Amino acid sequence: CSRWEEEKKEDGVKWMQLEHRGPYFVPPYEPLPEDVRFYYDGKPLKLSLATEEIATFYAKMLDHEYTTKEIFQNNFFHDWREEMTSEEQGIIKDLDKCDFREIHKYFVEKNEARKALPKEEKQKLKEEANKIQEEYGYCILDGHREKIGNFKTEPPGLFRGRGEHPKMGMLKKRIMPEDVIINCSRDSKIPEPPEGHKWKEVRFDNTVTWLASWTENIQKTSKYIMLNPSSKLKGEKDWQKYEVARRLKDVVHEIRAQYRRDWKSKELKKRQRAVALYFIDKLALRAGNEKEEGETADTVGCCSLRVEHIQLHSRLDGQEHVVEFDFLGKDSIRYYNKVSVEKPVFKNLKQFMKNKDPSEDLFDQLSTNVLNRHLQSLMDGLSAKVFRTYNASITLQEQLRALTNPEDNVAGKLLSYNRANRAVAILCNHQRSIPKTFARSMQFLQEKIDAKKKQVEEAQEELKKAEDEFEDTKDAKAEANVEKKKKLLKRLEEQLAKLNIQATDKEENKQIALGTSKLNYLDPRISVAWCKKFGIPIERIYNKTQREKFAWAIDMADEDFEF
Repeated sequence: CSRWEEEKKEDGVKWMQLEHRGPYFVPPYEPLPEDVRFYYDGKPLKLSLATEEIATFYAKMLDHEYTTKEIFQNNFFHDWREEMTSEEQGIIKDLDKCDFREIHKYFVEKNEARKALPKEEKQKLKEEANKIQEEYGYCILDGHREKIGNFKTEPPGLFRGRGEHPKMGMLKKRIMPEDVIINCSRDSKIPEPPEGHKWKEVRFDNTVTWLASWTENIQKTSKYIMLNPSSKLKGEKDWQKYEVARRLKDVVHEIRAQYRRDWKSKELKKRQRAVALYFIDKLALRAGNEKEEGETADTVGCCSLRVEHIQLHSRLDGQEHVVEFDFLGKDSIRYYNKVSVEKPVFKNLKQFMKNKDPSEDLFDQLSTNVLNRHLQSLMDGLSAKVFRTYNASITLQEQLRALTNPEDNVAGKLLSYNRANRAVAILCNHQRSIPKTFARSMQFLQEKIDAKKKQVEEAQEELKKAEDEFEDTKDAKAEANVEKKKKLLKRLEEQLAKLNIQATDKEENKQIALGTSKLNYLDPRISVAWCKKFGIPIERIYNKTQREKFAWAIDMADEDFEF
C-alpha cells in the first residue's frame, strides 16, 4: 500500500513516535565594526550592544516605505527606548536627530559583497546551510524520516504586519530556549537545549502535530514548528480538505435551495444568514472573524461587513439590482466589485441597512460562529471556508474544460491553464502589486518578439527565392532546398507564436497572484488529471516544492479524475 494509505490510528492520535533535534536558534548578534557609526544630533555616539542591535533593524529598513510612516516610527522609538541604558535614554530623545545612514550603507555593501562572492565561496555557504538542514531539518515520525517545514526560530526585528497595522514598528524579540515548549514522544531522545539554557517545558502530546511552540511578543499568538507540506501527515490533511469540498458538491444544490427559501423567512436572523451565505457561495468571500480593535488593521469579511462597505444601485451600467462592494479584506487587500444580485437579496440588503449609521454592522444578527454552526448542521465538516475551496476547484475544472483546445501545442495549452487559474484567482480576489521589474522584462520580451518577426520575414523571402529557383531549374537539389526553407520558416513561426503567448500571459497576469489558489484552494488532482489527459509534463504546472507537497495527488489521480 502507498504511504498515503497506511494503517489508520485511533481518533485524535496523530503519531506514536516523534523524535527531533528541537529548533535551530538564530546566531547571536554580531556587533558593528568600529568604523561604522551611529550619529545623534550630528555627533557619533557609541551604543550599548542591545541598543545597537535594535538600531540595525531600523537602519536596514531605511529605504523601505515603512520607515516613512509615523505609526512605524513612533512604535519603533518607544520600544527602542525601553531597551536602552538609562544613560542612552538621557541622550536619545528624538528620532529625527538619529542618523542611521552609515549603518544602512554598511548593510547594503555587505549584501552586495555576498552577492558578488566567487562560486566556490557560495558553494561553501550552501554546504554549511545544508549541514544545518540535515541536522535540524528532519524528524523521525512513526519510523519515517520526515522533513520539517520551518525548523529555525524567527530572527528578531521590527514587526511589519500587513496593510495599516497599528503595531507596525514594534520590536519582535529574540526567541530564547526558555520561551520554547518541546513536543516529542516519551521514549525518544529528548532534544538538548543550547548550552547554558533550558526549555520552557517538554511535553509528550500525540494529539497535536507540532514539534515546538512559543508565543511571539507582539500579537501574543502561538508560533509552531510544523512538518513540511510534503510530509505524510500534511499530505493526508490536505487530501481530507479536498474530500470535504467534494462532499459539498453532492449537497450544494439543496443548500442553495434552502438559503433561497430563507430570503423570504419571517425571522430577520435567518434572512441575514441566508444573504451572507449567498455572498460566501457566489462571490467566494471569506467569512470574517471578530477582532479586537487596535490589535490589528481594520479588515473585514462577509459576516463583519459594515453598512459603509456596500452601496446599492437599482440600476447601474445597464444591470439591475447592483451591489457595489468596497472594503479591505484579509491582509488589507482591497475587495472592489460590482455585482448584480437577485431581487430578494437586494430588497433584504435595503432593509438590513435601514436606519443604520455607516459604521454599524450590516449583518448585526450574525457572527461567523453562528454561521459555521449552521453549516456544520447541514453537512459534517462544512464551514464557510469549504465554499471557497469548492468554488475555486469547480471553477478551475469547468474553465479547463471550456478553454483547453486539444489541437493546441503545449504552449497554447499552458496559456489555457493559466487563464483557468486566473479565473480562480479573480474569484478569490488574489491580487499582487505590479512587479517592479515588470516593465523592463516586458520590454525585453518585446525586443525578442521583434527580432523573431524579422527572422520570420527573412525566412519568408528565402523560401520565395528557393521556390523561384525550383520553378526555373526543376532539379532535385533545388526541391530539397525548398523543403529545408519551409521547415525553417515553420520552426521560426512556432517560436514567434510561443513568444506572443508568453507576452499575453505576462500582461494578463501582472496584477494577479496565481500561487495562493494553486497551493491552497485548488484540488491538485484536477491539474494532475489535466496534465495526464493532454500529455503536459507535470513540472510545467508544479515546481519541485509543489510536486513534493502534492505527491499524494500525483500518486492517486488518473486522467479521468472528476472533482
